Amino acid sequence: MPPRKINLVSAADEKIRKVFDPHVAGDVNESQAKVAKFGAEFDWHAHEKEDEAFLVLRGRIAIDFRDGPVELDEGDFIVVPHGVEHRPRSLTNEPIVLMFEPATTLNTGNAKSDLTVTDLKRL
Repeated sequence: MPPRKINLVSAADEKIRKVFDPHVAGDVNESQAKVAKFGAEFDWHAHEKEDEAFLVLRGRIAIDFRDGPVELDEGDFIVVPHGVEHRPRSLTNEPIVLMFEPATTLNTGNAKSDLTVTDLKRL
């Protein structure tokens, strides 16, 4: 059977109902590609051992760092190194973002809150 093709934006529109609820798009070795819609503001957090990559598929987001924000437009990509405290937030209505990180990475890193997702759904 050939690999399954996914249109990430269409799949996110169809299956993701809440902001900051990452869904697994696929597994790549010990890592995962996850898709989420972003909302107004996420928790400040860091990932002690994992780098985290963000690619904006639709809309605009900002990633706040303690020394200032970085704004990302559609098609923009950034890697947040492990240990760096950050807080993603939307700049447009429910932007769609692809994240690439180890499968064991918890979305809220070292912070636990109502936004923490431990049981990931799949697209």
